[in-house]
Amino acid sequence: MPIDTFLLALTTFFATLGPADLLVVYAALTQKNTQAERRAMALRGTVIAAVILLFFAVFGEVLLRLFGITLPALRIAGGILLLLISIDMVFARHSGGTGTTPEEENEAQSRADISVFPLATPLLAGPGAISAVILLTTGSGGFNLEWVVVVLALLAILLLCYVVMLVAIPIQRLLGITGLAVVSRVVGVLLAALAVQFLLDGLKSSGLIPGLAG
Repeated sequence: MPIDTFLLALTTFFATLGPADLLVVYAALTQKNTQAERRAMALRGTVIAAVILLFFAVFGEVLLRLFGITLPALRIAGGILLLLISIDMVFARHSGGTGTTPEEENEAQSRADISVFPLATPLLAGPGAISAVILLTTGSGGFNLEWVVVVLALLAILLLCYVVMLVAIPIQRLLGITGLAVVSRVVGVLLAALAVQFLLDGLKSSGLIPGLAG
């Protein structure tokens, strides 16, 4: 059902693109910039991330065939990666799937324009988001209605991320770090459940565990 696919994709992209985490990081990195500069960087970063993620949405299946990767293998690998990200979210740790390393953060602090790095990638189009895009679009079985629904969900979350960045500083003051941490943990639990489902689907399709095959 398209509505089920849309809700699944929406939840997955919300967790992997991480608007709540993005809000905190973006507010910190742009606190010395003017409002006009913050808006411009938010727009550029979102557009660049959209281009990167849409590339994998369109050519993800081709890349899988090129490297000889099966869909069950992708589901298992993607499930493991998303599970690791969800664990970091629940325990309030920054992972390589959605965040930056200390070295990258130091470099970002010295940059006048963060729209490409670290905003577009890895904060928006990071390993977790890219894996989710390939996983959901290749699972749709081609360029059909389900694929369109997944892409629409992706664009909706990217739009949400853009809006969040526009109001990052006021929202951070309103909710505080604790409020944002609660949101991140709740989303982390949902992502963990989705990750386990991806793992089970991959194992079932692969036939590695006879009891799950069917």
